[in-house]
Amino acid sequence: MSDPITDLSHRLGRVRDALGEACDHAGRARDSVTLMAVSKTRPADAVRAAAAAGQRDFGENYLQEALEKISALRGEPLVWHFIGPIQSNKTRDIASHFDWVHSVDRLKIARRLSSQRPEDRPPLNICLQVNISGEASKSGVAPAEAAALAGEIARLPGLRLRGLMAIPEPDSATPGAPFAALRELQAEIARGLGASGELDTLSMGMSDDFPAAIAEGATIVRIGTAIFGPRE
Repeated sequence: MSDPITDLSHRLGRVRDALGEACDHAGRARDSVTLMAVSKTRPADAVRAAAAAGQRDFGENYLQEALEKISALRGEPLVWHFIGPIQSNKTRDIASHFDWVHSVDRLKIARRLSSQRPEDRPPLNICLQVNISGEASKSGVAPAEAAALAGEIARLPGLRLRGLMAIPEPDSATPGAPFAALRELQAEIARGLGASGELDTLSMGMSDDFPAAIAEGATIVRIGTAIFGPRE
């Protein structure tokens, strides 16, 4: 009978190998891309097993579930990323317990995160979510409005604007096109911000499209099932 912890470690190893090969193919250093394990709906024991195999960055969509895992794993040196939609009544807990937020697309939410970030914690790392494909069903600021919003967020205390995040519409013909568009948008925003435009993060790419994302400059990719296995 297979051991779940060993199986998870093997899956994680295969994912790391695939990311490394994608970096090699793109002519990039393997350590230039951070693997975020999407642990939403997974139990704390699965996160603990991944941590034991060397995984450090975990992405969560659902706040209450995430808070329970953060509490259960408090002794582990983990980096917690919030990647789900943000409601105003959730900002205090997000600001208090997470290291990164990838799904900011409104100034109101950014202001609340800024004012509610505890003073004894380092600035909260922020990625601006961009609806790069213009899908009506997707969250995110429109590309044409992203620079203005980024400028406002960059001035807020308690936050550090790190870059952009997108979940583009799948495009089998030109899979790299939306990722290239996000990279170009980030470069444009960084030029506009000037001295405060030290944007170093492109959060893009998931299980089906991470090679294309890495080829276009992704620095964080989000992988779930390939690490944790099918959901029960």
